[in-house]
Amino acid sequence: MSSSPLPFDPTQFPRTGIVSSFDELVTARLEGGVNALCWPRVLDGDFGEVERSLPAIDGITTLDEEDLGGLNLNPAGQRAREHLINDQRLLTARGLQPSLDIVPSGEPDLGDSPVRTDVADWHVDSATVKADTYLCTYFGEATEGVLNEDTLGQVHVPGTRAKLLQLYGGADDANFRSYLAEHFYDLHYAANSEARIYSFGIGHLWRIATQYPGSPVPPCIHRAPTTGSDQTRRLLLIS
Repeated sequence: MSSSPLPFDPTQFPRTGIVSSFDELVTARLEGGVNALCWPRVLDGDFGEVERSLPAIDGITTLDEEDLGGLNLNPAGQRAREHLINDQRLLTARGLQPSLDIVPSGEPDLGDSPVRTDVADWHVDSATVKADTYLCTYFGEATEGVLNEDTLGQVHVPGTRAKLLQLYGGADDANFRSYLAEHFYDLHYAANSEARIYSFGIGHLWRIATQYPGSPVPPCIHRAPTTGSDQTRRLLLIS
C-alpha cells in the first residue's frame, strides 16, 4: 500500500479532511464543520478479478471471509482479497460491524414517489446514538459527496413539499413532519446547479458524519453512483 493522490481538493471542500493512518481515521474528532475524513490509499491487487469471480446476483449481496476464501484467484486477485479481509478485520477489532457488499448495476426502481429514497440520491445516514459511517469503494464507480451549503433538504423544496403534503393528505403540522421522518424523506437533499461535488475515489477508506442527536457537525451528504445495466458491479465496504 502506498500514498495516493487525494480524490478531492481540500482547498475547495472545507468539510473534508485527510488522515495518514487507520488509527487516526477512527480516533480523530469530527469538529469545526469537517464531516468527512479520508485515509488515502493505493491498494495493490486486482479487485476486478474478485468481482468477475463472483456469481450473478439479483440484489445487493454481502460477502464473508468464507465467500472470499472460496474464490479461485490469480496472485493479483489474492492480494486484493487480502485487503478486503484485512479492512473488515480492522473495523471489527474497533467494535464496528463492516459489511462487504457486491452491488449490481442497473437503475433503481423509483416508483412514483415525489422524493427518491434510494442511496443513489443525495442523502445522509442517521442514528439514534453517536455513530459514524465508514465507506470504501474497491471496484466500480465511487461514492460521491457534496457540500452541505450547496444543498437544500427535499422536504424544504416548495414544489416537492406540496407534492408530499398532497400524498400525505393532511395538514402541514407536527404529524406531517412525523410522516416525513417515518418515510425517510427528511434525509434526502437536492443539490443546486453549482454544487461542489467530490468523489470518494477508489481504495480510499472514509469516515463520514451521520445525523444523530447532539452531533457536533452536520451530517455528510453523499450518494451512491447511478449505474446503467451495461456498467460493472461495485465492490463496496460499509460499516
